Amino acid sequence: MPNWIRACAPDDIEPDDLIRFDHGSQTFIIVRSEDDTFHAMDGICSHEKVHLGDGLVMDGTVECPKHNATFCYKTGEAKRAPACVNLRTFPVKVEDGAVYIEI
Repeated sequence: MPNWIRACAPDDIEPDDLIRFDHGSQTFIIVRSEDDTFHAMDGICSHEKVHLGDGLVMDGTVECPKHNATFCYKTGEAKRAPACVNLRTFPVKVEDGAVYIEI
């Protein structure tokens, strides 16, 4: 059975930006694309375990603030070294004025 967790309001994230969302012991990032879709993935870089909440959204990727590794925010794929391990992504829905992720 899906476990949908309210992460934020859509207006909490500007287009082409992200926010950090913590739930229990897990850290996620929620990305709002420039075409107004929402995406969720692990919020910790797979390279050196740095929080991606201060990362940069650009060209369909999130860039790690420490060593500039990038990840596709739609698939979690590691796109640029030094990261070589993909991140998990999570289903997202916008409903009743809130962004939810399924964990």
